[in-house]
Amino acid sequence: MSTAGSDSIEPDAARSDPSDAGTGAPVRPYDPERGLRGVMSATLVLEAVVVLLSIPVASNTGAGTSWPGVVAICLLAAALIAACAFVGRPWFLTAALTLQALMILGWLITPSLGVMGIVFSLVWALVIWFRNEFRRRASAGTLPKPGPPVGGRA
Repeated sequence: MSTAGSDSIEPDAARSDPSDAGTGAPVRPYDPERGLRGVMSATLVLEAVVVLLSIPVASNTGAGTSWPGVVAICLLAAALIAACAFVGRPWFLTAALTLQALMILGWLITPSLGVMGIVFSLVWALVIWFRNEFRRRASAGTLPKPGPPVGGRA
């Protein structure tokens, strides 16, 4: 029984715990590439942190960085963070590699940014290799089957 102005949440739905089996909690379908997307997002976030850390490095080495260079570095970091929202899209890898190219072009702003762009390009090459190897094994049927959920519940 609900009163006017109160939420119409069922009492059982409000108490349901997603960890309880049999309560009707939505179960996420098995997605074998979910972990790989997490690695890609983490790589982008780590890359954004490194890009932002290139600002003090540039100011303490060489001739420093002008304000347009700092703005460009901040925009690149923002684009890297924003790209995390699109990791599951089919065009994501093209966008990520474009951001890598822009990071390498950051060599024109400060050489440390370009060097880190090359390092992260190698990281992305490894991530792409992992993805292709995962997909190859998945299509061949040689991946292990998922086990029961953690906690021993079926």
